[in-house]
Amino acid sequence: MKLYQVTLNSIDSVKKFVDVTTVLRCDIDVLSGRYVVDGKSIMALFSIDLNRPVTVRVHDDEEGELFQKNVAPFLTVKEVQEDPEKA
Repeated sequence: MKLYQVTLNSIDSVKKFVDVTTVLRCDIDVLSGRYVVDGKSIMALFSIDLNRPVTVRVHDDEEGELFQKNVAPFLTVKEVQEDPEKA
């Protein structure tokens, strides 16, 4: 499992993010505060606060590498070290 911090501050960035995540085979969670939503759902993403960076959890290390490469423009922090759910 890999964690990343991304900024999705426009409708276009959310659309591009979902385009990237929907082609991945693994589950992708987006964490915003105490909320966790499906990172492949545009409706779910618009239901959370996108005024701040969000944490993205990619549930497969190999897919995480592909995810990181494809969403590079949105990355705030390349990789988060600690899983916020375990903290």
